[in-house]
Amino acid sequence: MTAITEIQLSDRAETLLRELVRRYISDGEPVGSRTLSRESGLELSAATIRNVMADLEDLGLIRSPHTSSGRVPTQLGYRVFVDTMLKVKPLDVVSINEINSGLASARDPDELMSMASELLSQITQFAGVVLLPGGEHANLRQIEFLPLAEDRILAILVTEDGRVQNRVLFVDRKYRPGELVEAANFFNERYSGCALNEVRRRLVQDMEHDSISMNRMMRTAVNMAKELFGDEVASDSVVVSGETNLMSVPDFDQVEKLREIFDAFKAKQDLLQLLDKSMNARGISIFIGEESGYNALTDCSVVTAPYESDGRCIGVLGVVGPTRMSYEDVIPVVDITARFLGTALKSLH
Repeated sequence: MTAITEIQLSDRAETLLRELVRRYISDGEPVGSRTLSRESGLELSAATIRNVMADLEDLGLIRSPHTSSGRVPTQLGYRVFVDTMLKVKPLDVVSINEINSGLASARDPDELMSMASELLSQITQFAGVVLLPGGEHANLRQIEFLPLAEDRILAILVTEDGRVQNRVLFVDRKYRPGELVEAANFFNERYSGCALNEVRRRLVQDMEHDSISMNRMMRTAVNMAKELFGDEVASDSVVVSGETNLMSVPDFDQVEKLREIFDAFKAKQDLLQLLDKSMNARGISIFIGEESGYNALTDCSVVTAPYESDGRCIGVLGVVGPTRMSYEDVIPVVDITARFLGTALKSLH
């Protein structure tokens, strides 16, 4: 595939590509040379425009559907458009007020996250997704181990944002309360203050590199924690709203394609991993088609933004829609919602 940095377009080609993408996003119909001649503002003949379009097709920026003589953007064409030609619109006052008042009406963090997801879907008419605070990027405050039975221990994990997770661990022998306190103290001294995903990574390294030098209690603590941190982020840490909006999108007129997308929403693991990629981004991230890395989202674009509390990124939200979406309209909705969500979350605390 041609790299974007390798693509150099003349002013004429850039103007025609910009107009073609805009026209296709608006109408959903392949764009012909006569339409571009009329709409581009360039005083060019249809024959000249056809030659330029042939060059754009050679670059992999547009393609010709089998059923039409017109052209449509490829995923690379959308990427060039988004990266070099897009002018984002300011969000209208009505939508700003709707987002602000909707989030302000939430009475607790869970309701706030659901409201953010619903607002994203309502305003864009696509699917809204929110990765809840905490999860892999929450910082560990402490772990406590309590005996339950000879083969079971209760692990209590507390993160710095105050969330508490309990999990029963199965062990191969009975541990005295004093042993469990010692194991927890060792673990907390070593990992307290680290993000949970960092704890998981360091646990693997410690088991590989330091197992020989660890005494029995150290190995016990690390083994218990490794079991506790062994799973990926829980699927209930992401909220999805408005999936059915995609049924009204002409681009998803094939039942099998919709089923794949809905299955991805239901399983959530692909979405979680995709949103997780956006945690460290500053501002908007846009994944177009195959850029997501997931087959179910090949015909989708995902627009995301992290949201913050006290200057620290604690989650991600976004919109999932067709690659033929109005990026200039969706981006400000995602951006403003992320900003307002961080403020609303802080006010609840």
